[in-house]
Amino acid sequence: MSIFVDVLLIIFLFSLFAVSHSVLAAFNVKEKITKQVGNKIAFYRLFFNISSILMFIVIYTLSPKPSVIIYDLQFPYDIIIFAIQIVGLIGFVWVSFYIDVKEFLGITQIKRYFDGTYSLDDLDEKQELHIQGPFKYSRHPIYFYSIIFLGFRPSMDLFYFVFFLCMVIYFYVGSIFEERNLEKKFGKTYEEYKKNVPRLIPNPFKKFSTVTDNA
Repeated sequence: MSIFVDVLLIIFLFSLFAVSHSVLAAFNVKEKITKQVGNKIAFYRLFFNISSILMFIVIYTLSPKPSVIIYDLQFPYDIIIFAIQIVGLIGFVWVSFYIDVKEFLGITQIKRYFDGTYSLDDLDEKQELHIQGPFKYSRHPIYFYSIIFLGFRPSMDLFYFVFFLCMVIYFYVGSIFEERNLEKKFGKTYEEYKKNVPRLIPNPFKKFSTVTDNA
């Protein structure tokens, strides 16, 4: 019974993080904040990232960690799983070449604020539709490679397994809300992109090549 309660508590605590993270990321919330603070919304992205990290650390720390081992792979299977995990890390690096990392972190926004060139239409992030590299094969390659990196582990305990499943569900649900905003911004271009490219799992035999950078 205590293990069942622990699992429920892990899910509950992660849900608190997911809800707060989603609210802070909501398009309409950022619009309301922009109306109140003007171009100081340029600082919001950095605040969002830092607060998300802190919340995640708190939730991770407070979550119960039942001493239940699901599996512990031995040689050579642990090496094989570790190699797959490295593929996820390499995927992260690949994606980083096709996104504005400083914009993603919230650094470029602050620079534009002090330069006096910040546009309120950007809200907290200037969004451009780049369909290159990994984005030709998956609409959300960051989520996909996160799942690969976090999910393939030589050993797995109950806490991490439940926490990982929560993250996978959140990635999927979060991608749905994220794409609603992208459809509003990029219209038919993004709708066509959705028809041709899988949400998460890449199809190596099919890539989207009609739309190019800055489409």
